This record gives sequence, structure tokens and C-alpha cells, in this order.
Amino acid sequence: MKKSPLLIVLLLVMALPAWSQVTFLLESIPSYTPAAGPVYIAGDFNGWNPGNSVQALQKNQNGIWFITLPAKNSGTSMLYKFTRGSWATVEKGVGGEEIVNRVYTFSTPDTIRITIANWADHGGGETTTAAKNVTRISENFLMPQLGRTRRIWLYLPPDYETSGKSYPVLYLHDGQNVFDSYTSFAGEWNVDESLNDLAALGHEVPIVVAIDNGGTHRMNEYSPWTNSNYGGGEGDKYIDFIVNTLKPYVDSAYRTRRDRESTGIMGSSMGGLISMYGAFSHPEVFGKAGIFSPSYWFSSSIWSFTRNATKVHPMKAYQIVGTEEGGSMVPDMLAMEDSLHKYGFSDSEIRSKVVTGAQHNELFWRTEFKEAFLWLFLETSGIEGHVNSIPEMKLYPNPAHDLLCLDITEPFKILAVEIYSLTGSCVLDLRSIKGNQIDISTLPAGKYLLKLTGQNTNRTGTFVKQ
Repeated sequence: MKKSPLLIVLLLVMALPAWSQVTFLLESIPSYTPAAGPVYIAGDFNGWNPGNSVQALQKNQNGIWFITLPAKNSGTSMLYKFTRGSWATVEKGVGGEEIVNRVYTFSTPDTIRITIANWADHGGGETTTAAKNVTRISENFLMPQLGRTRRIWLYLPPDYETSGKSYPVLYLHDGQNVFDSYTSFAGEWNVDESLNDLAALGHEVPIVVAIDNGGTHRMNEYSPWTNSNYGGGEGDKYIDFIVNTLKPYVDSAYRTRRDRESTGIMGSSMGGLISMYGAFSHPEVFGKAGIFSPSYWFSSSIWSFTRNATKVHPMKAYQIVGTEEGGSMVPDMLAMEDSLHKYGFSDSEIRSKVVTGAQHNELFWRTEFKEAFLWLFLETSGIEGHVNSIPEMKLYPNPAHDLLCLDITEPFKILAVEIYSLTGSCVLDLRSIKGNQIDISTLPAGKYLLKLTGQNTNRTGTFVKQ
């Protein structure tokens, strides 16, 4: 039977995905909100730009702030918050506390009525959650490469004032979110508390230098390449600031280890992108990169850059993405891992982790910071840093699967066999072994320290379980 043109059109329309719009109404806002605004919506749909004029709210005839977003395919979800133009004025809870990202899923044409309890710059009086060993190098540190100034935070290890030692240095982006809930726009990373906890367990922790993002300049500074929708293009100048202005100042003012093996760079989202770019464009400066939820989607130039990033030094890069971050985040990260392996980086240099259920937020990054740090800074922070005074022994095969063999070249009566994880926890404790073999089949894959205790001496060795 021949179908009529009208029927064909109807069938085509029915096959198309349903689209819907949403309008947000700020029905209740703090009384001190400036009558003339401005007020913005920011979220994962605009790169979390807190003051993009395209996302500025307007007032309706009743004087209520509102915005109608472009239609999206039904089922599309978005994360968002409201600001007054910067993350220093993001919405907060009743007592000035952080609130979780708002979530909306497009379904049918909708109106969402919003209550805002507080703004960050009137959060019930300034407080801080930063530890006592966190200070600020400057509120207005000059960035000559960009013609701007920026607040710079400093974390000193708990024993800095008494040890006389020099320390590794870790540079972090989005400094507002690193140490202090009061200044953060979506929760802090708790880097200070995490490192203080590790120091109390005997780990050596680094000096941390955290650089505030530039608000509306954030997208521009965190990518060397441009994106037609979101900007970019100032990433080279930003990294040049860290390498040639900030790092020389920090190295001159504090007891730092200045070598590349002791210098790391870390960030999330766009901060993950610029961390990857900074480390691989300046491998003579950075030997470690923490790449959390990297925005590889921002520019396809990241792939040609990676192809041309000839390996000249060893590099440790820790990538991590959650399955609920949306878009191509997971496949992009795995593709980057494959690319780096292809261009000469080994399994021991690149670690990529996918976390089931994790979303694109500070809670995720805060939870994963310790593990990433311990892997990146294993030489000083983990088990290896505590056994330098104990003679080593050869372990084989290394990496090993189920059985690990010991090569002891001298008579040695074994009283105890202990295996430790990277964090210093004992995961296997044996009173004796048969011959020179140890069954490690029950251990998860990873790197470990094996310690033998004898009557008159001890021996240690590190191995990888596959």
C-alpha cells in the first residue's frame, strides 16, 4: 500500500528525539543581593564559566530573576549552580557552607523554582577550613606573562620548621578549591588534611603551591588551544608563568628540591588538561602529572600535541575519570593512555583509573587524591622512603604473578616475612617460607615492599604484582 506524504511526515516526526526547554526562576534569594545583579547560571554545559554573558539571568515583569536555556534532547542531564559573576560569589548554604551541584534532567518543557540561601561573599562571616600550616604567599602575585595578578596558596609540611630538609613541590590549579571550603565553589579537595594525615603516618609530604583560577579567565588560561564555544588559547602563557615566574620564586624562598623528579603538577577538568599539557610540554621541569577528569574534549589538538611529545625523560602520569562524568571522558582518557604507550611511555609511568559511579566534582577528586599522590610521589612518600637504611635483595620474576622468588646470596635465617602496600600497611605477614618462594596469589595487582627479618639483619626489596 502506498503511504501518503502526510503519513510519511508524521512517521518521521515521531522518529525524531523529543526536545524540551527549561526555565529557572530564582523565587527566593538573599535580601542583600544587588538589585541590578548580575546573576548567572554556570554548569557543565558551559565549561563552568561563572560569568558568561550568554548565561546571564534577566528579570521578569515581577522582578524575579530567570533564564530559559536552549532546548535539549529529553534525557540529557546537566549540573549547575548560580553565581553573581565569579566563584567568589557562588551560591552557598544557610550557614555559608558548600552545597552540592544542582542536577536537572530535561524531559518535558519545565519551570524550576529555585531558592538561594546565601552567596559566598556573605556566607555568615568569613571562616576557613584550611589547616594551620596553610598560608597565602600573596593575594596579588604578579603574572607578567598574562598581565594579571592572582592569589597563591602555600602548604608547608608539618615538620618544615624543624626538619631542615628540602621537599618536593606539587603545583595545583583552581587554588580556591584545594584547601578551604570557604573559598571553594563546589567543595574543597582537603589536600592539607590528607597530607597532614599521611605525615602523621610517617610519609614524607611535599610543599604544595596552589594557584587560584582567574574566574572568567579560567577557560582561556587552562588551554593552549582555542575552542569556538569556550575560549582558550592562553595556556602557554599560564604554564610559562608557573615555570619561569612562580617556580623560581618558590625555589628561592623555600627549601625545595628543584629537580624534575621532585616537581609535580596536578588539576581537574580543565585543570587536568593544562596539567597534562604543562608536564609534557616542559618535561625538563615536571616529572609527575596528576590528571583528574581531563577535558580532552576541549580541543582535538591535544592528540597531535601528544603525537609530537617525544619522550626525552621518564614521566609519571596518573589519569582518573568517573563513569558518570558524561560525554567522552572515559574513552578519551583510555585513548590518551594508548597514545602515550605508543609514543614510548611504559606501564610503570602511566596509570589510568576508571571509577564506577563517580561524577565530575570535588567529592570525587578529594576521595582519590591520596592514592594519586602516593603513586606519583612513591619515591619519597611511600614505602620506599622508609627503607633506605636497610640492605636490598633481588626479587624475581619482577613483575610476578603468583610466586615470588628471593635471591639471598648469604646465609640468612628468616624469622619473619612481611609485605607492605604503598601506603605502608602490612598486607601479608608470614612466620616462615618454603625454600625461596612466596605465594603472592592473593595480593591485588600493584607495587609492594617485601621485608625479611633475620636474627642479625634485615633485607628489603620492592616488586610488582601483575
